[in-house]
Amino acid sequence: MDWRDNILTTDEQLRELLLKTQTIAVLGIKPESHSAQAAYYVPKYMADEGKTIIPVPVYYPEVTEIMGQAVYRKLTDVPEKIDMVNVFRRPQDIPPHIDDIIAAKPDSVWFQLGIRHDEAAETLAKAGIKVVQDMCLLVVHRLLMR
Repeated sequence: MDWRDNILTTDEQLRELLLKTQTIAVLGIKPESHSAQAAYYVPKYMADEGKTIIPVPVYYPEVTEIMGQAVYRKLTDVPEKIDMVNVFRRPQDIPPHIDDIIAAKPDSVWFQLGIRHDEAAETLAKAGIKVVQDMCLLVVHRLLMR
């Protein structure tokens, strides 16, 4: 299989991915105090749609719970299987997370709207992880799943 097949772009690919996704670890999630920011309201929307959200904030060391879920500091600390890692990090801040993402073995990684890192995407795709870049999970879910 060509690694490029793991870079998802079509509606059909995205719909299939969303149908299979139940557990979403959100890297860079914001706490409730930042509810007007996409890094909070996008995962909140997905939780409201029945998905299990696992908070993995990068900042906010004092926060131990977001949306009623225990916070993890690294993806590899999450004890359950991760279907998707939803990434809310600036493109230049993604490379330090790549090894942790690969070690966590999610089925997919979704870089939010405005986030694109082709080298990271290629590395993840070559590791057998499906990758979506520069798309809003909330918008795509609303368009394809309702």
